Amino acid sequence: MGDLKAVAPKTHARTVQLIELAKNGLPQMHDGGFFAHTVRKIDDRAQSGVRAEGDSLRYAANVALGLSYVDEETQHRVLGGRSAPDLAIQCAERAMSSSDAGAIALSAWTAAEAADHFASDLFDHLVALLESRQPIDTVDCSWTLIAAVAGAPLGDTRTLTRLTRDRLLKGQGPHGLFPHHLPQSASGRWRAHIGCFADQVYSTQGLSRLSMLTHDPEALAAANASGGAICRLQGPQGQWWWHYDTRNGTVVEGYPVYSVHQHAMGPMALLDLREAGGTDHMEAIAKGIDWLDGPNEAGQSLVCEANNVVWRKVARHEPKKLVRAISAATTAAAPGLKVPGLDSVFRPGRIDYECRPYELGWLLFAWLSDGMKGRLARTQPTGGERSA
Repeated sequence: MGDLKAVAPKTHARTVQLIELAKNGLPQMHDGGFFAHTVRKIDDRAQSGVRAEGDSLRYAANVALGLSYVDEETQHRVLGGRSAPDLAIQCAERAMSSSDAGAIALSAWTAAEAADHFASDLFDHLVALLESRQPIDTVDCSWTLIAAVAGAPLGDTRTLTRLTRDRLLKGQGPHGLFPHHLPQSASGRWRAHIGCFADQVYSTQGLSRLSMLTHDPEALAAANASGGAICRLQGPQGQWWWHYDTRNGTVVEGYPVYSVHQHAMGPMALLDLREAGGTDHMEAIAKGIDWLDGPNEAGQSLVCEANNVVWRKVARHEPKKLVRAISAATTAAAPGLKVPGLDSVFRPGRIDYECRPYELGWLLFAWLSDGMKGRLARTQPTGGERSA
């Protein structure tokens, strides 16, 4: 984090505070080795605080990755006496019965990086999925590539690495942006041209990590293009926008702006890109974090110290996803075509008062992990215990 401190000292100090908030916020999302889908603000005059709802294997894996980079005392406090590697192995075991490709990929990645465990059955499943040539979500493909890179020092992931690398590079648009599905046509006529922010950051992260593992200049160039595209399109207040047009490299619809993109996912990908030898986007990273406290569309901070959460997003005042649907349809008809007046009629500024475990897990992972180079340096070629 020293480079962030040099570029933006106040942002660095705020990020340190957010890391502590994440450590304190995660216990209320945990119950017996399982993590909630979300916690929501209690809208009741007789009560205050947040209420946990649901269960998510994906989010548990995200948290295990983040917690694997904090001290053991904090791990035990959050997990009721258990460790991050314990949670990572549990996630891998749960993923064995899952049909969710994203959860399988995340669990394989987490087991490798957080517990030095090669989940061979999960990797075999992912190879079969990619070899079947079925369409796959870009995020799931990127997570699968990252899992292959994380697992490479522990087992043979060469086939999976090749399959995911080729699928991503083939799908990247001329302006560096990735579509939401691979192949792109799987999204259908009206949405095939659209890629979301998550599609860009996880692809950037995966290709950056691959380039560090294999010294692959084509992967680094692709990562540099996608990372550069989202920074070029970053909003004036540091917003990482939501939907992009892969054909001409423009923003289709900016909202919602998600807090996790600002404090974790954007930094996570761009820091890996920087470490791989790509462009340094530290100023854009700092600007994105600053949006949380404002100035922003909500006119207030999204950080709630009282509940140890960061509220999920700032959205438009609109019927659910209306502007996104309109923007997808108009830009499908003609790139750049917009319905005038949408911003004034459906103003942004509505806060979503919930927070999901992965948001805090990614916050820890983005800022506390030692990157891919550190990972390769400390991992035994054939497995074994994590070195000190």
